[in-house]
Amino acid sequence: MAKKNKNNTNTPAIVDPHFARESRKYENPIPSREFILDHLEKAGGPLKFKAIQFNLEMFEPEQEVALTHRLRAMERDGQLHCDRRGAYGIVNKLSLVAGTVLGHRDGFGFFVPDDGGKDWFISAREMRKVFPGERVLVRSKSGGSGSRDGKNEASIVEVLESDEALQIVGRYFNDSGVSYVSPEDTRISQDILIPPDDPMKVENGQVVVVHIKTRPTLRSKAVGMVVQVLGDYLAPGMEIDIALRSYDIPHVWPDAVLKEAEKLEFAELAKAAKTVTEALPK
Repeated sequence: MAKKNKNNTNTPAIVDPHFARESRKYENPIPSREFILDHLEKAGGPLKFKAIQFNLEMFEPEQEVALTHRLRAMERDGQLHCDRRGAYGIVNKLSLVAGTVLGHRDGFGFFVPDDGGKDWFISAREMRKVFPGERVLVRSKSGGSGSRDGKNEASIVEVLESDEALQIVGRYFNDSGVSYVSPEDTRISQDILIPPDDPMKVENGQVVVVHIKTRPTLRSKAVGMVVQVLGDYLAPGMEIDIALRSYDIPHVWPDAVLKEAEKLEFAELAKAAKTVTEALPK
């Protein structure tokens, strides 16, 4: 987006209306999200990385890296979609919608669009590709006519990957040499396979935490790695440990926080806990 002039100062090669804002945020400013979206819209269709790089005149190595990170962030946030050819397109121009997956214990699910509106129906077959709570890009299977209770039916095009590893709590089992974890969350209707070379030593029936290493598909189950053994299923307090991890409730604190907590009386701790709880999103 910027190139050096004869006086060796940076001046924008292409005018980005948000250049000043980006300059305040970054030492080496890159094109704003708005500018990239506007550029792609004017292009009339998806563009590959090299075409975007050439059009925005971002040829320096650090500019190339910065542009790569920006496009990936926009893809992760559901603004852009990168197809199999490596071309980037604007999500709402590709008949794609970004949103969140909700699961149901009977195997099917619902898609909640980011921009509001009615939920979409997700079949049990499509739910094999995802886990509840994940953000996805979907396309309407029913063309807006609805398929169940007047809802659009969603076809999942892509999972918008999070920077954090997907964590699932469940019970570990080994059946005829095949190890797997059965999730405690009843909205997850698929088991997670554990490879034979998993380093953690787990007894049959124990509760564990797994990180997903290979995503599920229509034809294959997810593969995970055991990262923590919580203990026996009926152990005292186990339901609390399961809830904390299943719903991402903060439960690990820095040493400085723990030292301060040790100085407080029980009544003060209870008051602080109530304050934190009331501040959580409802």
